[in-house]
Amino acid sequence: MSYQLKTTIKFAAVALVAAFSSASFAQSAGDNVVSVGWFHIAPENNSTPIDITSPAMIAGPVAGTGANVAHADTLGFSINHFYTNNWVVSLDLGVPPTYKLSGAGTLAAVGQIGTAKQWAPAVVGKYYFFESNAVFRPFLGLGVSHVSYSGIDLNQTAFNEIFSKVGATSTEAKLSSSWSPVFNVGATYALDKNWSLGFSVSYLGLKTTADLTTQSAIGPVTSSTSLKLDPIVTYATVNYRF
Repeated sequence: MSYQLKTTIKFAAVALVAAFSSASFAQSAGDNVVSVGWFHIAPENNSTPIDITSPAMIAGPVAGTGANVAHADTLGFSINHFYTNNWVVSLDLGVPPTYKLSGAGTLAAVGQIGTAKQWAPAVVGKYYFFESNAVFRPFLGLGVSHVSYSGIDLNQTAFNEIFSKVGATSTEAKLSSSWSPVFNVGATYALDKNWSLGFSVSYLGLKTTADLTTQSAIGPVTSSTSLKLDPIVTYATVNYRF
């Protein structure tokens, strides 16, 4: 190998290290980073048929009923604390997105059957790779989220049709809250000593049960259905270190 080629390779290696490592970009123990960004939530839909639980004379599944949940977007916020140069704990919050539920199976023609807001704050432990002064730092994370729902609004026309055999007049619903594991992978890219960009993908193992109470000509009718969401959540952020 010629001296000129060796010199070229050496300078290229030095330039590469310089591009991805600089003391001015350090994210190290004791640092705090606040993030603002955009969540895109993509549920993987799977639901069970509505199952009437009372009164006993009409109990059983309502054939062909089901629901799908549309993708949703919302503004997100995060607070990250570096306990060491590599270990970080983050609190992830978001403006509650509104999920739109549409009918599936025999309900597909009905269209939207309801909406609900989802609250899902998460605490995630992350391990950042590379040295603290690296410009580009990938990470892996594992955490937990508590998921709950509010503002549930049902399409009464659709549910009156579902329970038309008992003369339904109105239906109310409650969605169960739950704890969900969070699996996270992502990376940050430093722009200067304070500002950086971030992107991550998370998977949540999430399931909820909808308990329905329908007022009808024969009295209250109770039923339930399970929704398996298991969303994949992407999160693009702008970050500030202090």
